[in-house]
Amino acid sequence: MDNRDEVRDFLTSRRARISPEQAGLPKGPRRRVPGLRRSEVAALADMSVEYYAKLERGSLAGVSPAVLESVARVLRLDDAERAHLLNLAQAADGTDVLARPRRRRTGDRWKVHRSLQWTLDAVTAGPAFVRNGRLDVLATNQLGRAFHRDLYADPGNQANLARFQFLDPASRRFYPDWDMFAGVTVAVLRTEAGRNPYDRDLHDLIGELATRSEEFRTRWGAHDVRHHGTGTKHFHHDIVGEVTLAFEGLELAAEPGLTMTVYAAEPGSASEEALRLLASWAATHESPAPDVRA
Repeated sequence: MDNRDEVRDFLTSRRARISPEQAGLPKGPRRRVPGLRRSEVAALADMSVEYYAKLERGSLAGVSPAVLESVARVLRLDDAERAHLLNLAQAADGTDVLARPRRRRTGDRWKVHRSLQWTLDAVTAGPAFVRNGRLDVLATNQLGRAFHRDLYADPGNQANLARFQFLDPASRRFYPDWDMFAGVTVAVLRTEAGRNPYDRDLHDLIGELATRSEEFRTRWGAHDVRHHGTGTKHFHHDIVGEVTLAFEGLELAAEPGLTMTVYAAEPGSASEEALRLLASWAATHESPAPDVRA
């Protein structure tokens, strides 16, 4: 796969954020561009300038894991960025072909199987849902649907959290920390693009968001990636108000590429009481979950 532009932009952006002082080098004369020079990265990674320049031009095909690790060390890549670099290298030389999920035929839609829906429905104290790497919400429990009622209110969102984030004005209220959520959303999509570069639906989504949202385009150009598996988030729900929830993302072993996210409130907190009120509201206002058959 020709992903040289992606590789070049990623490595260049990572090099630009490392100062000479961080790398243990003297600052020296005034620099025209931020970050390390190619020659400095090459020296620190114990390779020739010509070879590193070749890598930064996007030629990762056939590069050994040891070389990738050296580059990652010098550029101070975190775990998500290291994994992203490895994914880019695998895509460049085609070694990920057998590992890629089989592409579903056009028109095929993934359907939640009964036991997974039962598992979601068994979570009654907090919102729980299943998403893919494109941030499509594929299945949810009743409280999860009530919690994300703004997401479902506009059919144009297509139950996609990225569309909701950048194209639906309601997200500005739902996410008090909108900038933080926006950064996470883009980083998750960028990570998925590196892991699954052949996903046409993902490419279409990114193209749509880049065309319609300047804020998405700006963040996409930063080439940030991240693993998003646990943490705490703040929300403002139109029915129960301010809510602070912890979350855990659980990879589904039976469905590679899908993640179950479960939110929970601190016991005895106002947020826990807010979820109880929302669950009571959902029991009388939300439509029952559809009958899902395997």
